[in-house]
Amino acid sequence: MNLPVIQSMIDAVEKPAIFITPDYRIQAVNQAYKDTYSQQIYTGSSHCYEISHGASEPCDRHGEDCPLLSCAQSGRTARVVHVHQTPQGKQHCDILMRPIRDEDGMTLGYLEILDRILYASAEVAEHKMVGRTECFNKLLNRINRAASSDISVLLQGETGTGKELVARSIHDASERHSKPFIIIECAGLNDALFESELFGHHKGAFTGATHNKKGLVEEADGGTLFLDEIGDVPLHSQVKLLRLLETGTFRSVGGLQPKRSDFRLICATHKDLLQLVEAGEFRQDLYYRIAGLTLRLPPLRQRRDDIPLLIEQFLGTGYKGHKTFSAQAMQCITAHDFPGNIRELKNLVEQSVLMANDDVIWPEDLPVALQERGEVQGTAITSLQEHEQQYLTRLCQTYQGTPEELARQLGVSARTLYRKLQKYGLKLNKS
Repeated sequence: MNLPVIQSMIDAVEKPAIFITPDYRIQAVNQAYKDTYSQQIYTGSSHCYEISHGASEPCDRHGEDCPLLSCAQSGRTARVVHVHQTPQGKQHCDILMRPIRDEDGMTLGYLEILDRILYASAEVAEHKMVGRTECFNKLLNRINRAASSDISVLLQGETGTGKELVARSIHDASERHSKPFIIIECAGLNDALFESELFGHHKGAFTGATHNKKGLVEEADGGTLFLDEIGDVPLHSQVKLLRLLETGTFRSVGGLQPKRSDFRLICATHKDLLQLVEAGEFRQDLYYRIAGLTLRLPPLRQRRDDIPLLIEQFLGTGYKGHKTFSAQAMQCITAHDFPGNIRELKNLVEQSVLMANDDVIWPEDLPVALQERGEVQGTAITSLQEHEQQYLTRLCQTYQGTPEELARQLGVSARTLYRKLQKYGLKLNKS
């Protein structure tokens, strides 16, 4: 192993980078990596997990995917998002791990390059995505990939999962971050309003057009255009949107001269667009234009371990004084399925703060609707099997997708889901 050559390779990387041997020891490090962490690095003896996590063993032994282990097992480049300990606190880092081989194909070690994620936080932080769970970290990984190109992105997820915040994060992490981020709310816009909002209009183009108006497509030139609830765009307007995306040109309402705008497109919807395509309510050609990369945002019920952190975020940024949730109240909240997701959780925190007489919020201070559903049960403990049965029963009553879609969202195989449903004598509406 020629360490001087490897050190030169590491020094040429602009981002924080290290070279690690299979025993996790750091053999070469650049200055950007040293500046990222407060702990002293001793080449040849310091382990990567000691520096990044302050841990005494590799990260796969405390709940995280180890990129070095994945790289060693597959022989291919691995990429994951981890939460690292830095002088600024806990920070998300997008880690790229690549095997380095000699002329005979033998693996000498691994090149690790870090990309610190500034639009998200593993601690309370205003105007940032907040979370630590595995599915949240996987979402950050895909956001980083989306931000590295101009590919059109379709965000899919339930209402209240934070699609606008994700769209803004993609913009902020992209090369267009210094240019405008323009939002168009598609819900409730008819054909005439949609065309006027997108493309603008000339004075006198229609009744009420008393002056020239620049469209939001033109405003987004150089930046990002975010179409929220794209599934609500009328079919007639979909044709004009498709032409815009295919040619990059448009005409304002009442105008004759074509205009051009260079923008990056991000769309969002809580609807299943492929179902709308099958029903003839959404154009298939438009779908494949906007769905260059599809990101599915996890519902809050799949991020239960993030709920206390999100509550701390809402309490810390929205209220004077100091309020805390009791352990009993927190237990009630984390047991809730949150059909309204993060937006519903924020509303719950606001109501509970208002109803609490003291600095400690108790189960009886939680919204009445939560209590009426029987989720406020004091300190009563039920078995995990009972929780699973109750949860699956509610899903069978409300879920509208296929069993395969539900299994994917639950993170299990379709076979496992069918076995659990059979165990409890349950059946999905569509199964």
